[in-house]
Amino acid sequence: MAKPYKRQKKGAGRHVQLPEWLQASEAWATLPPGPRALYVELKRRYNGSNNGEIILSHRDAATALNVHRNTVGPWFRELEERGFIAMTQAPHLGPSGIGKASVWALGEVPTRDGKPAEKRFMSWRQKQKPRTKNRTPRHNGCDTWPVIETI
Repeated sequence: MAKPYKRQKKGAGRHVQLPEWLQASEAWATLPPGPRALYVELKRRYNGSNNGEIILSHRDAATALNVHRNTVGPWFRELEERGFIAMTQAPHLGPSGIGKASVWALGEVPTRDGKPAEKRFMSWRQKQKPRTKNRTPRHNGCDTWPVIETI
């Protein structure tokens, strides 16, 4: 018996795909929720052929994520440091004085000009905190409780 809903179905629609190998990387596993949401928003704007030409300003990102515009700046830096995204064109004033937003490239897919995917996030490692030296004991046995002898 055929399912009636299949006749009306035109396509699956757009979706954002996060491959398992990306999610299994140390860079993704230690990424806070805010930058993850920003990455998903950047990936939403990728249509399969515009990598390296993804336009997203701080204000548009803040509106899409429902946060203040000053909040997303560190998230962009975090994604850049870990190698998930790269800025292909910095924000600037256009010839008529109207501002132009940043242009981004995703690190997991090839760019439009034929360059292969960099995947720098796969080699990213979390910086280890320096180990502190063990505390040295105090002189003359001051670390022990005083013993009072009774006669």
